[in-house]
Amino acid sequence: MNHDRPPRPARTAGRLLACWVAALACHGVPSLAAEPTTTDVPGREKTADTRALEVAAKLLQRRSPVSEMNMVLNGFHPMKDRPSHQMEAHHFCHQLNEDFTQCVLFDGHDEHARLNGVEYIISEDLFETLPEAERAYWHPHNGEILSGQLVAPGIPESAETLLMKKKMNSYGKTWHLWDTGHVGQAGDPLPFGAPMLAWSFNREGEPLPGLVAQRDRRLRIDSVEHKRAVRRKLLPLAKPQSGVDALKGALARPGRRLPGVVDRAATASGTASLPAGTGREHLE
Repeated sequence: MNHDRPPRPARTAGRLLACWVAALACHGVPSLAAEPTTTDVPGREKTADTRALEVAAKLLQRRSPVSEMNMVLNGFHPMKDRPSHQMEAHHFCHQLNEDFTQCVLFDGHDEHARLNGVEYIISEDLFETLPEAERAYWHPHNGEILSGQLVAPGIPESAETLLMKKKMNSYGKTWHLWDTGHVGQAGDPLPFGAPMLAWSFNREGEPLPGLVAQRDRRLRIDSVEHKRAVRRKLLPLAKPQSGVDALKGALARPGRRLPGVVDRAATASGTASLPAGTGREHLE
């Protein structure tokens, strides 16, 4: 018997899961939403018949696609054509395989939350199979991950870090179908107009003032200092990505570079430089 062989992936994953469950049992599950979502949708109150049908549906109908959306992410989206329009996005996701994840987006985390978008997440390998014209719809994720803005609330930090490691160099295609409001601005009472293609933040200073801080206070986390520091270990994994500079200069606030977050086109043209200690190129 070979006692030197490494543990099997399934066995290792089982041990990690056991450790995470034990940690949650000792310390409890962090609150996902300390503030309730405000439901302000036009319409009449549910009738008794409607509520009875809901109960029957819960008991009798299968809800397999929805029940599999058990991965929860929280992040922020600027609209690509109007980047000053920014929204917090609560993602409820199902990872179909190692390369493809599908998510429904809400404006909150409780039973009153309004569904306001969808996002598909693909790996770097799948992105490389896309036609060139299609790639303009897919935003890069390294900036969201390395900045600490993208979080998976409610799970141990070690599990969250592993999840972010798996999402490094991935891309998302996001459509917001309903402007449900953002910091300092009210949204629409109903889903109006055309779907909005969302993008990602890839430079310091791009989020609206207060957008990240408000979320962090509600979830009782520190994404600016603590999570960013934890994510530094992922820097060596970062590769240049398409679309990093799509919003560069589009906002009134000057954006500073994020270590490890570099546009692929800038690398190809030779206008990128090596940051000390990361081993990866990024823009000056």
